[in-house]
Amino acid sequence: MVQFENEVAVVTGGGSGIGRATAEAFAREGARVVVSDVDVEGGEETVSRIEENGGVAIFVEADVTDEDAVAAMVETAVSEYGRLDFACNNAGIGGAQKPTADLSFDEWERTIDVNLHGVWRSMRYEIPAMLDGDGGVIVNMSSILGRVGFENASAYVTAKHGLLGLTKTAAIEYAQKGIRVNAVCPGFIDTPLLSEGGLDEPEARTGIESLHPMNRLGSVDEVASAVVWLCSDGASFTTGEALTVDGGYTSR
Repeated sequence: MVQFENEVAVVTGGGSGIGRATAEAFAREGARVVVSDVDVEGGEETVSRIEENGGVAIFVEADVTDEDAVAAMVETAVSEYGRLDFACNNAGIGGAQKPTADLSFDEWERTIDVNLHGVWRSMRYEIPAMLDGDGGVIVNMSSILGRVGFENASAYVTAKHGLLGLTKTAAIEYAQKGIRVNAVCPGFIDTPLLSEGGLDEPEARTGIESLHPMNRLGSVDEVASAVVWLCSDGASFTTGEALTVDGGYTSR
């Protein structure tokens, strides 16, 4: 028995990692999925994987720093499937790994633009589409670094902290209008993003694993499961929440 039959989900950053796992999880639950990414090959591969397993999906190329592209992404979901029920705003970048004072303005601005402004741009179009229908659920992908600091990642940390404020505020604004807005805060997850900061090197990986009391990295499926639960009827009284999926990282 699937729980999202005939419902529609948009997943940004759906071409790999957490986004791909989330798109596939929505499809397994019966949702029709709009997979969005700047990575055309990766996004189309996600769609193929969904279709091979009997699901329904389409790919829309969209850069979340481009407002017209974001608008087109949501418009495609509505025109293709008639509605928008769920959105997982997952697109993000790690950004430059440098001490705060060594970051260039462009490095700072790029990280904030993708990871924070990109989610806001997406919500600007997702929310009206949901209001035109039967409401919906938005899940924004934050991070444990939206809760704590981390050396050489000030722009990323700032964006992810800001994302939690955006999530809580929107949750209050639309709580009586049929839209729930939550966030997920993953610990370090085994994804391609890990390599951007050199954290996939064996010694670095072991060190990162040891920061989690479970002494391992999380899996993309573990995060996708959290997203799906937040969108389910089981989370019907949950809004404004930042659900931490971190193997105990922030419990220390």
